[in-house]
Amino acid sequence: MRRHIAVIPCRWGASRFPGKPLAQLGDKPLLWHVHQRCLEATRLDGVLVATDDERIEVACRRLGIECLRTREHLTGTDRVAECAKHVPADGYINVQGDEPFIAPTAIDAVSDALHRLTPGTLAVNAYTKLVDASAILDHNVVKVVLTTGGSALMFSRQPIPYPRADRPTYLRQLGLYGFTGEALRQFRLLPQGPLEKTEGVEMLRFIEHGYGVQMLPVSDEGMAVDTPEDLARAARLLRSPTDRPDSG
Repeated sequence: MRRHIAVIPCRWGASRFPGKPLAQLGDKPLLWHVHQRCLEATRLDGVLVATDDERIEVACRRLGIECLRTREHLTGTDRVAECAKHVPADGYINVQGDEPFIAPTAIDAVSDALHRLTPGTLAVNAYTKLVDASAILDHNVVKVVLTTGGSALMFSRQPIPYPRADRPTYLRQLGLYGFTGEALRQFRLLPQGPLEKTEGVEMLRFIEHGYGVQMLPVSDEGMAVDTPEDLARAARLLRSPTDRPDSG
């Protein structure tokens, strides 16, 4: 039988927002909200947090969230790859721990897309259209451009493509990736390339080494919490009548 699990990589030392996973959003830590969204997905067989920090591990125990302690890693996907060595599954969905409003349907869509990967493609990465001009210019928001076949051509924190001759459509990479166990094994073996080091976008590791990343359009109106200012905005969204009551 097929078994897919979500792994939420969490670290304490985010440069823009230290301690972010345990920052309070409503009456619960940020990571709790991400975990809840994963529980609402219908195609997952388990959810766990992966962290190298004792404070996060203790908080997970207190909240009844399964947690795996890992070594320190360069990226969240490296952390998920370590989990794959210890937790057997057919597919691993990396759900970044700063997406408290990630759509459960988007998580399910990535899980579903793992069954249709073409040869040479090692990951599925969700994306949405960007319409907010401030988000297009925000270096915390990763943009992606696609091949005609729907694979990632390039990721950047800069607004790409450059609008020299036409008004482009800007696409936002979501912190939502799907991998097979073999893809994560390969990821562990690949060194970081100069583009990944420069941009700080881990999916560039596959692209720099000639592997495909299939991009998947999803409907998701969420937001990533990268800064304390983002957390304040997320708190306002949480209090909005349009938000689901179980979000807090």
